[in-house]
Amino acid sequence: MDTAPVGGLEAGGTKFVCAVGRGPDVAADTRIATTTPRETLERAIAFFRQHGPIAALGVASFGPVDLDPRSPTYGFITTTPKPGWADTDVLGPLRAALGVPVAFDTDVNAAALAEHRWGAGRDAGSVVYITVGTGIGGGAVVNGRAVHGLVHPEMGHVRIPHDRIADPFAGVCPRHGDCWEGLAAAPALTARWGRPAESLPDDHPAWPMEARYLALGIVNVILTLSPERVVLGGGVMARAGLLKRVRGSVSELLGGYVRAAEIVAPALGERSGVLGALALAEDVVKG
Repeated sequence: MDTAPVGGLEAGGTKFVCAVGRGPDVAADTRIATTTPRETLERAIAFFRQHGPIAALGVASFGPVDLDPRSPTYGFITTTPKPGWADTDVLGPLRAALGVPVAFDTDVNAAALAEHRWGAGRDAGSVVYITVGTGIGGGAVVNGRAVHGLVHPEMGHVRIPHDRIADPFAGVCPRHGDCWEGLAAAPALTARWGRPAESLPDDHPAWPMEARYLALGIVNVILTLSPERVVLGGGVMARAGLLKRVRGSVSELLGGYVRAAEIVAPALGERSGVLGALALAEDVVKG
C-alpha cells in the first residue's frame, strides 16, 4: 500500500511554490505571489488542504531564518530586508493549520539536498548549491544531511577581494556593501552598469568581472568545505558561457594547490528548491 504523499513549500521572496508528491514526482503544484505573510501563508495552506491529506510538510524558506528547535522563534524568518516579513512565524501557522509534522530549512540547503538526492550531485558525497540571482545564497549537504551551525550558512555574505581601482562600485548589500552578494548578485550588475543584466551583450566587460567575482567566492567555499561538487544555479547563471568562465577562473585562483570541486549546472533546474522541500518532508516521515 502506498504511503500518503508529502508536501513541499519553497518560500521565496517573490513567489511561494507549493507541491504535493512522492520523491521527485510531483502530482500537483502551484505558484503564489509573495504578498503579506498572512495572505501568502493562507493561500499555501488552502493548496495543501485541497490536495491532501499529506503525511508531512517540508518548508524551504528565504532567510535569514531561525533553525534552532530550542528557540522561541524557531521557524521564523528573522532579519530579512523584505518589507513586512521580518520576524514572521512561518512554521507555526502551517503546523497548526495542517496538523502534520513540518520540517524547516533554508531554500538553498533544500536545493542542495534535492540536487544531492536526485540531481547533479546524486553520485557525490558532498555537495554545495549556490544560487546567483536577486541575491547570492549557498547551502551544503555532507553525507546526505544539510549543514547547520549556530544558525545556517550565509555564503552570499562572505567578504571577497575588491579592487576599488579596477572596480570603484561600492556594492549594493544594505548590511555589508561589497560582500559577495553586494558585488555579484543581479542587482549589483544592474546598479554597476546602469541596465538589467539580461540586457548586457555577451561581449560586455560585465561578464569577465562577474565570472571573477563568482570564482573568488566559490574558491572560499571550496577551501573551507572541500565539497566534491558545486552546483551553480540562479537566473544570472543562465548567461551563455558564464559557467565556463567561472570554471576557468576558479582553476586559475586555486593555482593547482588542491583538487577543485567539479562545478556544474543544476540538473533539476528551477525545481531544486521545491523538490528539496519534498525531500525534507520525506525525511521527517522516515524518521
